[in-house]
Amino acid sequence: MNQFSYFRSHRFRRLLVVSLVLIAFFGAFFWYKLFRKVITVYADPVEHFKYGSIGVEAPAGIPYWIWVVLPRIFADRLPGPGGYVALGASWEMGKEMPIGFTKEIVGIPRVGVNCAGCHTTSVRTGPNEAPQFYFGGATSRFQPQGYVRFLFACAHDDRFTSANIMKAILAIYDMPMVDRALYRFLIIPATKRELLKTEKVDYYWMPERPDWGPGRTDMNPFQREVMRLPDDHVVGSTDVMAIWNERAHENMLHHSDGLNSTLTESVRSAALAAGATKSSIDIPALDRVEAWLRDLSAPKYPFGIDQALAAKGQPIFAQRCAACHAFGGARTGTVVSIAEVGTDPNRNKSWPQSSADAFNKWADGYPWAFHHFRSSDGYLSLPLDGVWLRAPYLHNGSVPNMREMLLPPGERSKIFYRGYDVYDQANIGFVSAGAQAELEGFRYDTSVVGNSNQGHSYGSDLSAADKQALMEYLKTL
Repeated sequence: MNQFSYFRSHRFRRLLVVSLVLIAFFGAFFWYKLFRKVITVYADPVEHFKYGSIGVEAPAGIPYWIWVVLPRIFADRLPGPGGYVALGASWEMGKEMPIGFTKEIVGIPRVGVNCAGCHTTSVRTGPNEAPQFYFGGATSRFQPQGYVRFLFACAHDDRFTSANIMKAILAIYDMPMVDRALYRFLIIPATKRELLKTEKVDYYWMPERPDWGPGRTDMNPFQREVMRLPDDHVVGSTDVMAIWNERAHENMLHHSDGLNSTLTESVRSAALAAGATKSSIDIPALDRVEAWLRDLSAPKYPFGIDQALAAKGQPIFAQRCAACHAFGGARTGTVVSIAEVGTDPNRNKSWPQSSADAFNKWADGYPWAFHHFRSSDGYLSLPLDGVWLRAPYLHNGSVPNMREMLLPPGERSKIFYRGYDVYDQANIGFVSAGAQAELEGFRYDTSVVGNSNQGHSYGSDLSAADKQALMEYLKTL
């Protein structure tokens, strides 16, 4: 039989059919196990905010069962007991995941993050009390930098092996044999490899910057990881901002230094900073979050208010604060220059106009591309709705409570502890000193680059009685 006769033979045809069937079978198998997407839909917009995907799981998600056992194997890599709660994650009783963590199927179940991780505030009335969670605020405890550092530390650890991780998984879950093989020989090694690559490529800049601590972030991940801009060695530390009551904030600038005039672009850019990509970002999911935020009310002060004293504070606020911090104020929602306000300049300097211009071109060709990013010369003067829950204060969270905000800058605490979520009713903020705050909190040093507590001395010349009245009125906002 010559070569051409063989190709026309039944034997060859059968072999070809069998080969094609096997290729199709294994292709379908690996697609199903590694790439198939099944998105969870939450009917309740609050549940969607807390646990809904924004498009992070495929490019940056951690395989669910690896994510579950990492705190068990690497408990010594965490700052304390409690698994991910040690990193400040807010975990509702009876829920599978902490608030702000998502579980979606991309072939296998994978864990991502969403907006709620950084925008859920935990408040306790005492050390032994259960936390109350307020949505749309700035997190009082979660450490986004601490979370990624924990993942990187696990990947560097010699205990991060298929044998160790599979042993921990099988101790709590009877995984099917096929999945065991996939995890052991493919998924676990690939996860370790990707974590080490992410650290080297996307977070190479982090070791030379100061620690953020809980409730804070930085513009560096955005510029280095998302936009791939060269490292300019800036420090962009900033507090996470409250994002409630957005309809009332219409036509105001967004971000701590007024980087964008639209809520839509701010929400979408945050998803990219969380790990979504141009191809994975879930625009409908983000639009749903945005719509909910527009009418999410700022939380009312939950403790007692001396209404008579608050009434005395109202005219003081109107005279001394309203122009910049009341809805309808002449300067509310605009940028006040650093030259005038005198606060730490580092966050502002970390986003020059060249970065804004680059980002406005970054997604050209996509229907959701950016057009309104800008730089500024100062920081945003915000309305003070829900101000009781916005502590610590200033753009970088460098002043622990409202009482200290009304002190001359030189008299403010130079070192305090943030991330302890017991509320300080007397001073309007969170407890920031004492043994328990030191044990559970993060040591904030105002001498560190980007952490200065200087500037914004407005109101420091008021009498003690007027300050007390003003603080009581601020509780009503």
